[in-house]
Amino acid sequence: MADVARLAGVSSQTVSRVSNGSPGVVEETRTRVLAAMRELGYRPNSAARALKHGEFRTLGVILFNLSTTGNVRTLEAIADSAAREGYAITLMPVAVPTQTDVRGAFTRLGELAVDGIIVIMEVHLLDASTISLPPHVQVVVVDSDAGDRYTVVDTDQRGGARAAVEHLLGLGHRTVWHLAGPPDSFAAQRRTEAWLTALREAGRTVPPLLFGDWSAESGYKAGKLVPDDCTAVFAANDQMALGLLRALHERGRRVPQDISVVGFDDIPESASFIPPLTTVHQDFAEVGRRCVDGVLRQIRDQSAERGTALVPTRLVRRDSTGPAPSDG
Repeated sequence: MADVARLAGVSSQTVSRVSNGSPGVVEETRTRVLAAMRELGYRPNSAARALKHGEFRTLGVILFNLSTTGNVRTLEAIADSAAREGYAITLMPVAVPTQTDVRGAFTRLGELAVDGIIVIMEVHLLDASTISLPPHVQVVVVDSDAGDRYTVVDTDQRGGARAAVEHLLGLGHRTVWHLAGPPDSFAAQRRTEAWLTALREAGRTVPPLLFGDWSAESGYKAGKLVPDDCTAVFAANDQMALGLLRALHERGRRVPQDISVVGFDDIPESASFIPPLTTVHQDFAEVGRRCVDGVLRQIRDQSAERGTALVPTRLVRRDSTGPAPSDG
């Protein structure tokens, strides 16, 4: 730092302010200091800075599944929000969601020196008596049912699913079939419960469930099982809806003239499906922002606010839904 200061013709304190991104440095001076840093190959010592200020400017993320669209987009949103706050992300994937592996992930993140941890659960883990998070760790959990014990951020799964079913019923369909996600998924369970409740409240027949694993291939297989008298399907995510559309096309069933389809997620590609998919939009950016905001408030205030914060959803109407056929 002293070498940089001599080359740039400034004080060591000025070099420190520039390396920390502090305001109050004249732009010309900042440019000169950065040029001196590049010339000398100087890099600020983040470990030393952490010891001095008591923070590492890094958040850990524990993730149990990198294959689902929702988890990947949530992770991306968390990384973007953290970067805007000046924090880096350290990702710790956990292949087998057991108590031992969960605690091992927390231990490894502790060794890597993080200020707080965000856990993307998705499956039913915190609900089980065998799974618990270490005490005295600043934690926010995404997509879980543990709001009585932790700070939880989630999409309004029920509200989005209800909007999808009510949209289809409003188009005149007698009932709505449901292509559900994996039974161990919290999100899938909430969407299924809302589908069931909406049909019962409307006094409609409840068809048997179809199940997938979030993949387009599982949606395709389920599409082969949809009966000919079905006129509306609510798929628990857009990827399964994509496979469902292919299966219906191969069977000669026109969408939406013969059968309507609604998805969930509003992935960027959903507007390019054939036909463009009506779906429930999840605000992943807002989920990421609330996760980062929640863990940073814990870090700064040293107190956790238990409870679940729901991020609203909205129905995006496109061409995959239409009035029920006259004989449907």
